[in-house]
Amino acid sequence: MSRQLRTSALPVALDALDTALLDLLQRDASLPMRTLADKVGSSPATCQRRIAQMRESGVLLKQVAIVDRHLVGRPLTVFVSVELDKQNAALLKQFERKMNALEDVMACYEVSGESDFLIIVNAESMEQYHAFTREVFSSNNNVRNFKSMFAMNCSKFETRVPLPPVSTPAATAG
Repeated sequence: MSRQLRTSALPVALDALDTALLDLLQRDASLPMRTLADKVGSSPATCQRRIAQMRESGVLLKQVAIVDRHLVGRPLTVFVSVELDKQNAALLKQFERKMNALEDVMACYEVSGESDFLIIVNAESMEQYHAFTREVFSSNNNVRNFKSMFAMNCSKFETRVPLPPVSTPAATAG
């Protein structure tokens, strides 16, 4: 994700039309504008404008395709808890920048508790993951400890953010 996740921003005010559009886009971002407009009871121009506003405000970060990791040869998912030796704002940001630059890192969360970060890594094999840990964690003199937990099965994977229920958006909203 190219945009830094917001941690202190206030929620953006969304009306029923915005919420309906977001819900549809989260389920299938490939829907044509005419189909979106028909489903929410609005015009394509209004929907296009609203979607552009949500991109501009940061509500919509990006639209992507979800790939089956097994079918593309990257079946290994690893949850890695990372404990840093020293923590200050600059070192935390430096670690985050490093994780953001690595393709194998699917997510990087700063967390509370015993660990400082929880990283989700996707790899093609145990050998490749081992090389990743040597390069990324063992060579980083500020990583005190890391623990790997390997996903055995994934019974649910969802990117959709649940939105509050809404009534049918007004066709005149704009």
